[in-house]
Amino acid sequence: MNFDYTDKVKSMQARLLAFMDEHIYPNESRFFAEIAANRAAGNAWIPTKIVEELKPLARKAGLWNLFLPHSKRAPEGLSNLEYAPMCEIMGRVPFAAEVFNCSAPDTGNMETFERYASESLKDQWLEPLLRGDIRSAFLMTEPDVASSDATNIECSIRRDGDHYVINGRKWWSSGAGDPRCAVYIVMGKTDPDAPRHSQQSMIVVPANSAGVEIVRPLTVFGYDDAPHGHMEVLLKNVRVPVGNLLLGEGRGFEIAQGRLGPGRIHHCMRTIGCAERALELMCKRLNSRTAFGKLISAQGVWHERIAESRIMIEQARLLTLKAAYMMDTVGNKIAKSEIAMIKVVAPVMATQIIDWAIQAHGGGGVSDDFPLAYAYANQRTLRLADGPDEVHRNSIAKLELAKQIATFPQEVEMPVTRGS
Repeated sequence: MNFDYTDKVKSMQARLLAFMDEHIYPNESRFFAEIAANRAAGNAWIPTKIVEELKPLARKAGLWNLFLPHSKRAPEGLSNLEYAPMCEIMGRVPFAAEVFNCSAPDTGNMETFERYASESLKDQWLEPLLRGDIRSAFLMTEPDVASSDATNIECSIRRDGDHYVINGRKWWSSGAGDPRCAVYIVMGKTDPDAPRHSQQSMIVVPANSAGVEIVRPLTVFGYDDAPHGHMEVLLKNVRVPVGNLLLGEGRGFEIAQGRLGPGRIHHCMRTIGCAERALELMCKRLNSRTAFGKLISAQGVWHERIAESRIMIEQARLLTLKAAYMMDTVGNKIAKSEIAMIKVVAPVMATQIIDWAIQAHGGGGVSDDFPLAYAYANQRTLRLADGPDEVHRNSIAKLELAKQIATFPQEVEMPVTRGS
């Protein structure tokens, strides 16, 4: 594996960094001020003007839909390995990815449409998503079951003539609060009596379908993430054409694995960028404050935390790049252990570094005067999103045990050594 980025990636990095310096960082406070003003006026669920103003500039700069592999639909698309350093830069600011049409859950949904949808569904939903005209949501998790085991999902997708009828309750449906959200991809059961991993299917549901009800927004450590939102959604006798089913009945797990692999690594890429920024803010704060007669940065405990932060970031980045390289070269299925490992490592790393950065800022660290409290809430949530740590660790352990059993199929009796 070559540890250096290509000239193409370096050039795009430079363009993206310049865009961030000119357009993203200077408007960070404006983004949150707009949301606060909308909330004060009685409706936080209004898209911010600043993001919409910046999108055309990002397209003009050739920094658009970078997450998709290069194709006719995504002429600027990159491989996973090429996209990693770009996504990391976007992760430094919460709203940046959307400016470049590279934000979740749209990225995962666009990849799902690209891989598994019919051409008519692509024309109807993928094209406007790629243009950034609409947004989308992914409805999988449910409040009444332990959704870390997706076989527990109870949402019903029942065939009725030329339609499917959908009944269920979903939550943590990220993006469903955005008024631009026009389409859902829903996971549910088409055949409860089929083999365990063949019961589930995925289906495309227009957000304005009769029977769809947004029940409430959910908060993350008190943040509602407006205008994006994580919503509880009720689906009651929702009817959609049979052509809206993706790939076929019973293939929901297959689609989920294809969708969640890239989604997980994108989260990890952004997480590294978030951790880098937290470390920078930590160092800046420590170098600007004096306590007990000397700079706080001179205190030995902070040397240890800064050094540990740098080590943790570099380790996570290398593991993420390895996973991206394997996804590009041998595919998501073979890279599933590496994907699971980075999904565990990255958020744990980031939350620790952000926690130290909060500590370095004192009382200011837990306020909204700095981006750290919001960053911590986001990163802590990633230890649950796209599968909790425990599920990923379990998968890693099973793969490791299987590998060792294949290497040593029979237990070897070790000689008994007697002490003298």
